[in-house]
Amino acid sequence: MYGVVTRNAEELEWSAVDTGFYEVKDVTGRAAAPVATGVNMVSAFGDNAAVGDDPSLAAVDAEGRPATRERPYFDWSSVCPTHDRYREGLLEIVDDCVEATPHLRLDDVGFPRDGYCRCDRCDERFAASEFDDRTDWRASVVTDFVTAVRERVPGDLYLTLYPDPYPDHLRARSGVDVDALAPMVDEFVVPLYDTAYGTTYWLETITKGFVSRLERVESRLGIELYAVDVDVDALVAATEVAEAYADGVYFGYDASNAVAAIRRRRADQQEGVSHGES
Repeated sequence: MYGVVTRNAEELEWSAVDTGFYEVKDVTGRAAAPVATGVNMVSAFGDNAAVGDDPSLAAVDAEGRPATRERPYFDWSSVCPTHDRYREGLLEIVDDCVEATPHLRLDDVGFPRDGYCRCDRCDERFAASEFDDRTDWRASVVTDFVTAVRERVPGDLYLTLYPDPYPDHLRARSGVDVDALAPMVDEFVVPLYDTAYGTTYWLETITKGFVSRLERVESRLGIELYAVDVDVDALVAATEVAEAYADGVYFGYDASNAVAAIRRRRADQQEGVSHGES
């Protein structure tokens, strides 16, 4: 299956595209009305605009340093996942999305990095919880949020994973417990972005790592490739690698380039079909 990730609703209906993810809320905080022609996509706790308007929303480390895009290692600002009012707003967005279409993709789920969040609210809730280990508690926070979303989504639930397949790394980094979430998630989508795809061995390595990581669960695996200004030949080569292992290959933010790659791959596949002796 081939698809696109886009902010342009009309691209969801292009004939070459099997499915499309439409950004209803992205990490900039930009909001758009849900559509009925694709899978609506919601960035959960990445939100530059919200944190910019209210810095108290930001996740912080033990030294009080906020997870904002101005700091090293952060591409965007991140809201603390235990902020009740913000979570309620996210669930309202989810409700709006599933009124338009039954499927949903969650992006940027979890805590921003190891060591976050250490705000007073998180410290108090961890202390009052049943958990002795903070990593376990963080995983429970994320799992509870995804559970609340799952209860609202009648169709397929997609969830984006940070591209680290090593066991327990995602859980330690962001509180995303793949084993706990798998019964609720129909497909995990892993973005493997490059601006050139000059080599693809690393793409195969990471993709196979996720295949091994997910082999004991029933969730599908999708790989998302970057399509903006990428040479079509290189994008086709990356697609060939990804589709050998994944259930779906999706292209980010340049539908025209994506369609060119999709058509090339389909033409290559047709040329390789044999219908018996001539």
